[in-house]
Amino acid sequence: MSAKGSVVVKHKMKQSLGSRIFDVCNVIFMLSLILVILIPLLHVVSASFSTPSSYVRHEGLMLHPVDFSLEAYKAVARNKNILTGYMNTIFIVVVGTTISIIFTLIAAYCLSRKNVMWSNILMMGIVFSMYFSGGMIPFYLVVKGVGLNNSIWALIIPSAISTYNLIIMRTAMVSVPDSLEESAKLDGANHWTILWKIMVPLVKPTIAVICLYYAVSNWNAWFNAMLFIRDKAGYPLQLVLREILIQNDASSMTAGADDYLISETIQFATIVVATLPILTIYPFIQKYFVKGVMIGAVKG
Repeated sequence: MSAKGSVVVKHKMKQSLGSRIFDVCNVIFMLSLILVILIPLLHVVSASFSTPSSYVRHEGLMLHPVDFSLEAYKAVARNKNILTGYMNTIFIVVVGTTISIIFTLIAAYCLSRKNVMWSNILMMGIVFSMYFSGGMIPFYLVVKGVGLNNSIWALIIPSAISTYNLIIMRTAMVSVPDSLEESAKLDGANHWTILWKIMVPLVKPTIAVICLYYAVSNWNAWFNAMLFIRDKAGYPLQLVLREILIQNDASSMTAGADDYLISETIQFATIVVATLPILTIYPFIQKYFVKGVMIGAVKG
């Protein structure tokens, strides 16, 4: 019988009542979760593009701009430190993420090898450091003692490796079959070759996720900058925006009504300015996200 004249019979598996109820509840839950996330986001964006006086008069959630206006963004852009803050943050994100991912790859590879002496003891010490630290004052004294105070490198080097990210990367490398490493060694490959030619291509989804974690962490970081950076020319974007909010709140207490109204929408404009780049980048690496976080969860 020809393929054209053949009749294709499709057998659909009949779902049980419990499965259908679960699917319905799952859809309702996911839609509710989307609304919980989307509605506040729409409110922030809409308020940032609204006329200050219209925003103050509006009651409840704002799902679209009222009397479209760019006054809040103009007020944020008038701050001369915004561009400098963006440049500093981009440097921290690019250089910091690169250094972090390289160090994490090397450390995870070493800890994932079965013939490493005291690897379990080392892992216990690393995990211990994730839950217990010396505290803020010893951390400040160490960074100051090595000469990184008031330097942009104080925001990169001390936090170069995240214990949580290191554990995820190590788990991904442990799941790689040992036969690949053994075959590479028979061909004369050393550890550097195995790491960069075998391990890195096989754990690309995990690397993409870890890069996102490091990039978001570096983008949002402001506390270490507040501790170590004294010169405003070295402020990252988040610290610049924090100063805008503080100055805005302080000035609104003594300024006139118009300045107070603008100060209300500036808060939302600063949120949009700070989060927009990350929201723009995330869709491009979303396809790696589930793969990366699931590495090692299923043995196969």
